[in-house]
Amino acid sequence: MPHSRAAIGACALAALLLAACSGNVRDSAPSGSVSIPDLPDDAVPRPEPRSRYGNGPEYEVFGQAYQVMDSSSGYKERGVASWYGKKFHGRLTSNREPYDMYAMTAAHKTLPLPTYVKVRNLRNDRSIIVRVNDRGPFVHNRIIDLSYAAALKLDMIRDGTSLVEVTAISFDDLPRDRPVRVVEPAEPPAPQPVPAPRPETPPATPQDHEIFVQVGAFGDRANAERRRAALMSGGIGGAFIFADEAATPPMYRVRIGPIEDVDDYDALVLKLEALGIADPYLVAL
Repeated sequence: MPHSRAAIGACALAALLLAACSGNVRDSAPSGSVSIPDLPDDAVPRPEPRSRYGNGPEYEVFGQAYQVMDSSSGYKERGVASWYGKKFHGRLTSNREPYDMYAMTAAHKTLPLPTYVKVRNLRNDRSIIVRVNDRGPFVHNRIIDLSYAAALKLDMIRDGTSLVEVTAISFDDLPRDRPVRVVEPAEPPAPQPVPAPRPETPPATPQDHEIFVQVGAFGDRANAERRRAALMSGGIGGAFIFADEAATPPMYRVRIGPIEDVDDYDALVLKLEALGIADPYLVAL
């Protein structure tokens, strides 16, 4: 799940860094604890100039090309979040800021750098705001990589991954007459040593939500039945039709679940891709 936090250009060119980008080695939390003394406040969204580094407009990692978005406006996506921590603490992010595992930051493959996003854990409904200043995660079926502190606030350190909703907080639609102060990036400060955290009792976890995968919404129930039959023929069980009579006109939504965890979701996505079904939508109830 973790990957190299070196600048994208270096990662694409250097074999050593590319090996680190593979994401096959799990990162670690601070030694001797699953918590930190004082959780940081959420990142505070503010207009910032687009970074001179890490913004493409196109880059390539592991033979896969990525197009950096022109704007973060309207971006919302549900999927799997991972996190990275001690292994990369102090290394440069893609926009050449030192990575701080205790800051509220994140990595994303295509959002402009920097971008502020709200991340909601679909399982427990906890939400945070982070500043995206890095590229990644370059692992199949992952949409965002959170700092250690951000993952801790979402209560996803133990599992390592979580099903989340990511929503961009965009300043692109500000009135044109509103001034935005452009600040030239300063020389990055030297990374600080990792402080030794003290153990503390994790906060109580809110009631978990059941999560389902929606793979179609149809106005005609017969079409929904055909989708469900195709899933069954493809070896996918647990599919059912939810008659959404609150919609106008009524909709028949084909859902699978409940989903137990990220491993369950990953396996299901692979089966759906084999059937030619893309972009499954996560529903938390």
